[in-house]
Amino acid sequence: MPPPGSRGYIAAIVAAQVLTQLGAFALPALLPGYIARWSLSNTEAGWLLGIFFAAYVAAVPVLVALTDRVPARRVYLVGAGCTALAHLGFATLAEGFWSALALRALAGVGWAGAYMPGLKAIADPLEGAAQSRAVSWHAAGVGISGAASFAVAGLCDALAGPGAAFLLGAAAAGLAFGIVAAVVPATALPARGAADGEGPRRQRALLDFRPVLRNRRAMAWIAGYTVHTWELAALRAWAVTFLAAAAAHAGEGGVPDWLPGPTALFTLAGLAGIAVSVTGNEAAQRLGRLRVVSLAMGVAAALSLLAGWAVAAPVAVAALLVLLWNAAVYLDSSALTAGTVQAAEPGLRGATMGLHSMCGYAGGFLGPLGVGVALDLGGGAGSVVGWGLGFGHLALVTLAGLVVLRRLGRGGAAPG
Repeated sequence: MPPPGSRGYIAAIVAAQVLTQLGAFALPALLPGYIARWSLSNTEAGWLLGIFFAAYVAAVPVLVALTDRVPARRVYLVGAGCTALAHLGFATLAEGFWSALALRALAGVGWAGAYMPGLKAIADPLEGAAQSRAVSWHAAGVGISGAASFAVAGLCDALAGPGAAFLLGAAAAGLAFGIVAAVVPATALPARGAADGEGPRRQRALLDFRPVLRNRRAMAWIAGYTVHTWELAALRAWAVTFLAAAAAHAGEGGVPDWLPGPTALFTLAGLAGIAVSVTGNEAAQRLGRLRVVSLAMGVAAALSLLAGWAVAAPVAVAALLVLLWNAAVYLDSSALTAGTVQAAEPGLRGATMGLHSMCGYAGGFLGPLGVGVALDLGGGAGSVVGWGLGFGHLALVTLAGLVVLRRLGRGGAAPG
């Protein structure tokens, strides 16, 4: 087996994360069909999309903080197992809102056990630029898989029905379980940079995040990640439905033949976003992390104001705005996570990353739900006003997060 910190070791964990994430966006990709099949309101659809993140928030403080005490491998295997069971159950047991809600919650618990524990298993044996680049490639792998899950779900639906997309996600998570069981050591990996004997002296209550909250530099990046995930989750959750609504507005013959379908189009958007994310992290190391993050958040806010109102514009225009907005959101993705990892104290990296995920995915819960509520208030998925409010209100969230990030960074602890 490749030793921890080696390229082979990093590649194996990234591959496991790719497989675990493969079914994550099957529901957003197939959402219009489930809304019709189960007669869901947009608010109920928002709950199904958001409960994944809410369950993640509830589970991640315990599961990730545990990685400061037990090997990350154990936590990861629990997470991958829950993910496989959740997808299998959605394919075979879900019959409506409540059963789907429970299974989506289980999937959120599974991702809480896999995402940050997997990242910690990569980060602990490394430091400096090598650590930042490994974090960036981890984010890229997760992003590629998340983007591909839209097209994979659409293809599975076309070939064998929507259940096939979730069955494939279950099988992929099971394979990830096997990879991590084989590659990651059964003993804890020491965090590079931690002083000898630091672990026993730093032992605290499992859910004691007070030392992390006092780390203003880490909290600045956590604030930025919170609104980043809020916006990204909303866009991912509703983009396919938005593009379908834009096509409906255009009517028969209004969609150009050369334009891919919504699931394929948003897969392309996600793949382009990965390149932007990696580029953004490299630019952050050269130009300054705060400068790059501020640019990304400002541009994303402007595009979110424009995108929703474009549902009645030509479909190509609506699609272009979604693509550009998605790229702007991705620009600071790796930079924000790498900022938190590097700002964390070595002996508290698990707790810091746990709070990072908890706050970020709290935003991820509110984002999809907020869009669903706005759609219902604004007249439904066929309403221009509904989409204008649904996407446009995210600009206020993003800009508020940028203000908090910059203010927390003042007083001699500027992030960058």
